[in-house]
Amino acid sequence: MSWLTRLYQTYEAAQALDLPLSEQIMPICHTPQNAHIHITINEQGEFLRASVLEKTQIILPATEESAGRAGSKPPPHPLCDKLQYVAADYKAYGGAKPSFYDKYCQLLESWVSSSFTHLKAQAVYRYIRKGRVMADLVAAGICFADEELQLLTSWQDNEQPQPLLFKVLPKEKGHLEQGSALVCWSVECVGDKCPETWKDTSLQQAWIDFDINNSSNAELCLVTGKEAAAAVNHPAKIRHTGDKAKLISSNDKSGYTFRGRFFDSHQAANVSFEVTQKAHNTLRWLIERQGYRNGEQVIIAWAVKGSPIIQPMEDPDLEDKDYDNFEAGWGWGDDDLAEQVAPTEHSQQPDSADHTRDLGKRFGHLFRHKLKGSHSAVSLSATDTIVVMGLDSATPGRMGITYYRDFLPYEYLSNLEAWHRDCAWWQRASKEKQQAGKPKWYRCTPSAWAILQAVYGDIIKSNESLKKNLSERLLPCITERRSIPVDMMRRATQRAAQRHSFKIDEQWQWEQNLGVACALYRGYAIRQLGRKYAMALETDNHSRDYLYGRLLAIAENVEQFALNKAGEKRLTNAARLMQRFADRPFSTWKTIELSLQPYWHRLQGTYGGFVFNRKKALDEVLGAFDSESFSSDKALSAEFLLGFHSQRLELMAKKAETELTEQE
Repeated sequence: MSWLTRLYQTYEAAQALDLPLSEQIMPICHTPQNAHIHITINEQGEFLRASVLEKTQIILPATEESAGRAGSKPPPHPLCDKLQYVAADYKAYGGAKPSFYDKYCQLLESWVSSSFTHLKAQAVYRYIRKGRVMADLVAAGICFADEELQLLTSWQDNEQPQPLLFKVLPKEKGHLEQGSALVCWSVECVGDKCPETWKDTSLQQAWIDFDINNSSNAELCLVTGKEAAAAVNHPAKIRHTGDKAKLISSNDKSGYTFRGRFFDSHQAANVSFEVTQKAHNTLRWLIERQGYRNGEQVIIAWAVKGSPIIQPMEDPDLEDKDYDNFEAGWGWGDDDLAEQVAPTEHSQQPDSADHTRDLGKRFGHLFRHKLKGSHSAVSLSATDTIVVMGLDSATPGRMGITYYRDFLPYEYLSNLEAWHRDCAWWQRASKEKQQAGKPKWYRCTPSAWAILQAVYGDIIKSNESLKKNLSERLLPCITERRSIPVDMMRRATQRAAQRHSFKIDEQWQWEQNLGVACALYRGYAIRQLGRKYAMALETDNHSRDYLYGRLLAIAENVEQFALNKAGEKRLTNAARLMQRFADRPFSTWKTIELSLQPYWHRLQGTYGGFVFNRKKALDEVLGAFDSESFSSDKALSAEFLLGFHSQRLELMAKKAETELTEQE
């Protein structure tokens, strides 16, 4: 019940926000729907013109039953609805679907004859009573019938272009039903500047007043604690207009679901019609504005007060920023998350970042400053509530809440800060982003999508259930400071070590996976093992696994340098043997070391300075080993990737011009 309460409270708070009309929450007693045909009439109910709409979503009046309608005899909407509802002559034109005109006409008549009537609703009622909606649409060239005045189900005339209505309506086995087209109305009245009925706030309010005053008997609402008209049916269309799944539903009249000690569901949990409408409308509004979508899965975070906040699954973008000026205070933005060094040089020299500097503390300070300077942190008080909620549906008609937590602002923001601080590492930009002017290497926590790809690769694109499962497991790590799941960390590590499975032109993708694997292990080590790693090369780290990673990076650098000078484009021996090296480091290192001999000889004459420096680096790393640990062939932990990546970036940062000046 708490999620309904929070959403209801958010609705009330959002009403006080000064939002433009297009960004406001949908009013109660309404539902979103895609419209296909737009009919314009005058206030006397006379047909003026009609047109076909493409991908146009409107907000139309709806009853409690019609908002979540389903089954073989769905109840009508009171104003805008499909042709099979609004056209009395639909069957006369051979409509294949059942006609619900009588029910539609009866509902609209009860509205226009009440004290809550509206001029535009009366005009629509006058028009549909004439019984010539289909005739007018066929005459206007909107709908199409054959010579016997029977509606077409497909377009067979190859000499004429296919009508627009046939393009926008859904097809089943190549056929469509024109009666499925939803009609919306415009009523042109003298002095009225808003003829569209779905935009007229006075008409919306007239329907709300009518619907509430004709609701069921008053009962105790467990959200407000007041007597109010009880909700019988709860809304659908939560994630999109075609969404039939409901968060609250029952079938006790047909399935006789066991209700325990209660005689009916209202004795267990009862909410008012107004509360459930406001809560569901708020949820739709939040999902549309700031929801993270993963197929049918949705993850949403919001402040009950209505202030915009940082989303837990928000992906950082890569933008160059002047980090020397961050004390002036920046507003929050996706492009502010990535830590970069010397941004003025990135546009010309994308590899010029100083990877030898540990900017971990500076990154944490910068991120904390952003949180404090963001709009949400300024506008939220210490006692406000932030809610994180996950939704998913296993079947088309049932939806469940897969995750729900309430946070105080400090708790939520500090947990988010911890996630971006603990898992920050050097990340590799894609080729497309580099071509757009982004830096090649940047410091930040990998995005949720990058983590999913690093763990399972391309299989994640076609396996929705696996993608959802990983997202659900990742969310508590972000919002609650839980440890990184060890199986996710290990799988990302294994894939990063399988460098041979990536082609030579896919090495940027492997580098992305390597950065993600290092970030996950760093976060795992901090939270689970209590071990902190710098975001730079740790020359004083004498761990066996870390040192072996450094050895592999130096060996790769030597061979890659020689291959580049010879104009050869292939993987190095160190790259091809990386997986074997992780499993049996001592025996594999012998193979790699022997394979370097031809390259030492090839480079000695021309690039003696390079050879001297790299042999010196190898000697320093080998000298840091304990003799017993070096000779062990025990498999390496994920820590070796940190040593490998840090040493690799440090070597790559050295310019070729500097190398040449060191020749002997």
